[in-house]
Order: sequence, then structure tokens, then C-alpha cells
Amino acid sequence: MIVGGGVGGASIAYHLAERGERDVVLLERAELTSGSTFHSAGLVGQLRADPALTRMNMYSVELYRELQRGDDAPSWVESGGIKLASSPERLAEIRRQVAWATTYGLPLHEISVAEAADRFPLMDPSGVVGAAFLESDGYVDPSQLCHALASRARRAGVAVSTHTRVLAIETADVRRGSARPEGRAVQRVRTDRGDIQCEIVVDAAGIYAAEIARMVGVRVPVVPMSHQYVVTEALPSAAETITPRGRVMPTLRDPDLLVYWRPEGAGLLMGGYERSPAAWRATLTSYDDIPGDFNGRLLPVSWERFEELAANAAKRVPVMADVGIRTFINGPEAFTPDNEFCLGETEVTGFLVAAGFCAHGIAGAGGIGKVMADWVLDGRPAMDLWHMDISRFGPAHTSPSYTMRRTSETYQKYYDISYPAVERESARPLRLSPVYEWHKAHGASFGEKAGWERVNYYETNAPLGDETLRPVGWAGRTWSPATGAEHHATRTTAGLFDETSFAKLSVSGPDAAAFLDWVCDNEVARAIGAVTYTQALNDRGGIESDFTVTRRRADEFLVVTGTAFGSHDQTWLRKRARDDGFDVRVDDVTGSLVCFALWGPQAREILGSLTPADVSDEAFAFMTAQSTTVGDIPVTALRVSFTGEHGWEVYASTEYGAALWALLVDAGSEHGLRPCGYRAIDSLRLERGYRVWGSDVTSETNPLEAGLGFCVRLDKPAGFVGAHALREVKAIGVSRRLCCLVLDDPRSVVLGGEPVSVDAAVVGRVTSGGYGYTVRRSIAYAYLPVDSAAPGTAVSVDLFGRPVGATVVTQRQLRSLVSADVD
Repeated sequence: MIVGGGVGGASIAYHLAERGERDVVLLERAELTSGSTFHSAGLVGQLRADPALTRMNMYSVELYRELQRGDDAPSWVESGGIKLASSPERLAEIRRQVAWATTYGLPLHEISVAEAADRFPLMDPSGVVGAAFLESDGYVDPSQLCHALASRARRAGVAVSTHTRVLAIETADVRRGSARPEGRAVQRVRTDRGDIQCEIVVDAAGIYAAEIARMVGVRVPVVPMSHQYVVTEALPSAAETITPRGRVMPTLRDPDLLVYWRPEGAGLLMGGYERSPAAWRATLTSYDDIPGDFNGRLLPVSWERFEELAANAAKRVPVMADVGIRTFINGPEAFTPDNEFCLGETEVTGFLVAAGFCAHGIAGAGGIGKVMADWVLDGRPAMDLWHMDISRFGPAHTSPSYTMRRTSETYQKYYDISYPAVERESARPLRLSPVYEWHKAHGASFGEKAGWERVNYYETNAPLGDETLRPVGWAGRTWSPATGAEHHATRTTAGLFDETSFAKLSVSGPDAAAFLDWVCDNEVARAIGAVTYTQALNDRGGIESDFTVTRRRADEFLVVTGTAFGSHDQTWLRKRARDDGFDVRVDDVTGSLVCFALWGPQAREILGSLTPADVSDEAFAFMTAQSTTVGDIPVTALRVSFTGEHGWEVYASTEYGAALWALLVDAGSEHGLRPCGYRAIDSLRLERGYRVWGSDVTSETNPLEAGLGFCVRLDKPAGFVGAHALREVKAIGVSRRLCCLVLDDPRSVVLGGEPVSVDAAVVGRVTSGGYGYTVRRSIAYAYLPVDSAAPGTAVSVDLFGRPVGATVVTQRQLRSLVSADVD
């Protein structure tokens, strides 16, 4: 069952039918399109910073073209789209996006200001410094699109029931091989026109999605935001201006002025994203409360908030100052706290969500329908969608105030340039290490992730760094020489890092060992005290999670994963345990434990001075854990490293955190220890080739091509999830490999996503990169075809339209550069 008859719900119904599913019911509380779809502006832009969303939008265009050839044509107009740069910084962004487009085969190219004005003759080019044109962008009538998809779904056997309101969703306890309930599952939907038995409900209810989800106790963090645009009266000489020389005038965006346009009949449609956003029917202390009769309705006009956009629009398209307004639209659109869609499975079995389209749902609707049909029928989408997965939202998003502040900031900055390492400002600080005040007092520059305040670097270390190493361009915007100083301290003496934000999951129960051995590709059910680095794979062999597992007791393990991935990984593990019938508990214990990482050549001497434990290699081997004390404090120490230097991660109950940190800092002072931040960790791990999930490895990459084959134990007697797929890959060989690249220019530092070319042909994209302060080189990682992955292969990396030479190297070759003269 699909709840919601907007374009998202109709697309899901259509794609389920396309895959042969006939037992589908689409429910709509009023008429189709009467939520947000009927008042959407209808622009379809394809290129996004995210590869998955770009692919989804490209599929949408393919679908809309096909629909336009049928009987239910949705008025798809492939007009092309122009993006203007009214600042040098925006032009740099455009050039970066042009480079991205080449990796997708998208026909985006930079055009002159004169060509932009020729294609959109109503614009005033004053102040415009550049532009880009994507010829396959366009616009569509949202209501016609929804009806076209719904009509095709009906003809394929889908039941569409309008004027049917969902009153409740009933669930039942799930028990598989255990007397203890393992969760709840959808059983029945109650409507005002009768009950419907069903096993799957997809909540595609748009601005009503959170209300529907609350029926099963699920929080969908979307906020209805007021979004406004106008449609003008017919323009003077409309025939000449709307279709100059027979061409359809393209869509136009000027993000520096916060506004967009598209043709609408003989006039223009113009809207934008004002700096003073307004939520509707949601507050800092309450969830959305949408009136029961709000169907096919709009909000009152807010001229005061629209004034900034109107003034900006008249600057770029002067006729806007004189032409009359035919229609003023103010309608609520569902936005999320991070401006990404909210898709996927929830903790209630059979209850899925497809909501939070953030005013670009028309562009994504085709792709949304396709990936959700895959999710329903295959259990997972065919592409990596973790950043859109509802499981990314942690407990803080159950708070109306946190969700509201984050969502308002998202709307306010919708058109801002996405500079690297720019931090969110709202709802901070929230999650704090017990050493937070110490960090503040010692000059910490904080970043934020998953609500945690984390040290990026200490400003007090900046004088010890080398300012001449500042990268050119965007990579240098938030760079600090402190990172280099902290990097060198870790390599030469010792660095101390507060990793308390790392997500920590306790997996316990009678089946804990068997479960983790089944879900992980490495052997984790080893001796008590063993620490294992492993991946958790999906059935296709893709990497769903990447973490360490420590066996604490016979029936208890500690899983440590990245700060931003805790909610995702917990959801994944719980789902596998539930679906595969294991009797285990998966609990988030992040807040109960601090974690301080002590790494570097002097780490053994520092820790050894504080603990009765023998910290020699023979007594405390790499990838093992021991319970001991540091000073007066009981701890668990793990001999692990994410920097390539030997050392420990030291865990303790949170109440000991401040004292433990002080002990380590004091003991390390005579050994040259330096407190360090996360940016140094990233630089250090790049030099050692350690992978990061979500960029270097994802659900679309497998361990063999990612260089993680050493983790794979294909001979495990009970097997593991994804083993069959990996055997198939191993039998035929991988087609690509994750390669380390060293750029010719040390100060040209990648940001991620840059195209990589061999002999002028694009063969891959940068997954991650940065500057290595020990090797004194700019480093990047990218998946390259096997025939281009040999060490010594010359490649080119496109940085903002500028090709920078690079060479494929092994990690050993990279380390050999330490003594090389780069001057």
C-alpha cells in the first residue's frame, strides 16, 4: 500500500507495476496532486553534488521523455537550463560542476555571458561573470505528470483510491525463534472506507508524512516550509521573447540572487529561496499539525518575505519590475534537516518512507519511484542511498526544535555555494564530550557531525605549522597550518585525539557471535579481547558498513563505527538480525563511553607510565583489547590505529572522561604529546591508505575492488552475507580498483568528486583526498579500470576546469616519498 497521491506516490505505484507487481493500492486523502504536487514549480534540473541523486534525476528525464510520447503526455519541455554566476566564487562552482557532469555523460558546458543572454533575452547581464547550460534540463507540469504516472499504474492493475483517509496503521509483534519480541510489523491499515490487510506500507504522504508515520511510532523529520513563487501576466512581444528564433527559452537560475525562472505560457514563473524562511504548522515545541481539510489549498500571500526575491528578480530580469502578476503561489513543501530526501525502511517491518523532497521532488520523482520499487521488492535499492536513508537520522531528530532549526537553516542556505568543510550553525552545541570545556579553553576550532561538537584542530597549534602549504582555491578556505603541526606531532612524538563522538554499538545475546560472524566478511567470533576490522556486506557484496568489532565477553561485542554512521549501522544490524532470525540485542552505547586515541612513536612510553598493564608488543599485541586502569580510572584499551602509527584507543565510562584526558595530557607533556583534531586524522589516514565508508567504500563497492580483500574470509564454515556475490567477483576478476594518486602540484588539493582521466578519457571520480604532510604531496583516491590502475600510470585530475597531472602509486611508493625533495 502507498499512502499519498502526489507525484512521489504515483511514481512508486507506476514503478511497482512496471516490475510486475499488481497487488498495489494507492490511497489519497483527497484528489491526486492535492498536497504539494499541484503547486510545485515543475523545474527539472539534473546535476547535483551527489552522484546518486544526479543518476536519479537523469532517469527522471528519460522517463518524462518517454511519457511525453504517450497518450498521457505531462507537458515535458526539454528547454535546457542556464545557471548564472554573479560572482567569481559562483563561477568556480560552475566550473567544478561542469567537470562533474563529464563523469555522468551530462551535456553541461560553460557558456559565455553573451550566449546566456542570447538564450534568455530577458536577462540583464550586468554583474554576470559566467554561466553554464545543460541542454537536457527542462520543466514539466507537475499535476499532469502525476496523473500520467497514476493512469499507467491503473492500466497495469494498481488500485487508486481517492478521498480515502488513513485513520490508523495496526502492527503486530514479530517473533522469530525467540519468545522475546524482535520488533513490530505492519499488519493492517484502517481507513474511513474500511480496513485493508497489508504487509507493506510506503509513506509517500508529502507534508503529511510525519503525521502518517506517527501512527506507528516512527519519527519522519520533515517540516512543511512555505515556498512562494509568482506567475506573471503575458510579457510584451511574448512570441519573440519566449521562443526567440524558434527556440524554447530555457529555465534560468541565478543562485547568487536566490531566484529562478521558467517560461509559463506567455509569461514567466519566478520564485526563489528567501533568507527569512517560514515553517508552517510546526514550531520549536510542536510537530506539524496540518488541518484535516487542508487539501488542494494554498497559504496566504506573504509579500514581506517575498520582497527580497522580487527585488533580486528585477535586477536580473528587468521586465519583472513592470509586468503584472497573474498568480501568487504560496504553498507548503516538506523539507528535511539536511536537504536530502527521506527514503527507505524504518524500524517497523514493512513501513517504508518516501518523503521530504525539499522542493526538488519533481526533478527526482522518476528516480524516487524506481529506487523505492527496488527497496520494496528487493529489500535494497540498486544504488548507494545512505545519505537519503531515513536511518541516517539519530534520536535528536525526534526533537521538534532541533528538526526545525536545522530545516530552517537548510532552506535559508538552499542556494549557497557548498564550500568544503563549511559547518552547520544551527542547534549547536548539542552533543558534548566531557572534555568540551577543556578543548574550548585550549583554542579548539570545532566542527559538527551528527550533533557532536568535534575538534577540527587547535588554533593554538597554528603557529607551529607552515602557512606556505595552504592549498590553492577552495581547499584553502577553511585550512589551518595547525593541521600540519598536529599531523607531524603524531608522526614524530604523539598525538592525543578525542574520539568520543565515534558511534559505539553493543551487540549481545545468545546468538551474538553467530550473528556477527554471519553479517561480517571477516572472522569476528574470535577469542575474548580480539579486535577485528571488518565490513558488513549486502547480498550483492557491496559494503553496507565498515567498522571494528571487539569481543568483550562470550556473548557481547563492541562495534565501533564512524560518528555519522551510528544510526545507519545500528539500523542495518537490527534489520539483519530480525530478518535472519538471530536472538541478539543491538544497543547504542555511544554516550556512555569516552574514547581517547593516543597514537605516535611515544604512545607506548606515555601509556606505560600510567597503567599496570604490560604495553609491550609481546604482551599487548596489535588488534587486541585489554581491561586495565589508567591512573585511578578503569578503562578498556584497544591496540588499534587509524593513522598508521602504533598506539591505543582508550575507552572509559563517561564520568571519568575529564580526569582521563587530563592524565594523558599531563603524562604526555614531557614526551612531546600534542592534543590534535579530526583534520589531522584525515591527513594521516590518507597517507596510509585507510578507507572511509561513504566515500572510498559504499554499498556499491565490494571489498575486492576496494583493496580490502585481506578482510574477506570466504572459507568461513557458516558463510556470510554477500559471500556468494564475492565468489562470483573473484571468479571473473574485478573490473576496477581503488587507486592512490599523487598529484604533480602539491598545493592543488582535491575536494572529492573530481573527474580522473587517462589519455583525455574520463575513467573515474575522486572518492577522497587531501594533503599528506609527511610525504609532502597532494593525495587522491579514485576507482580506475584495471588496465589504468597499474603503478606509474599517468592520469589527469580536473580541478575547477584545470587539469592537474597525477600518477598512480602504491602505498609503499607513497611512503618512500618522505625523504624526496619536492622543492
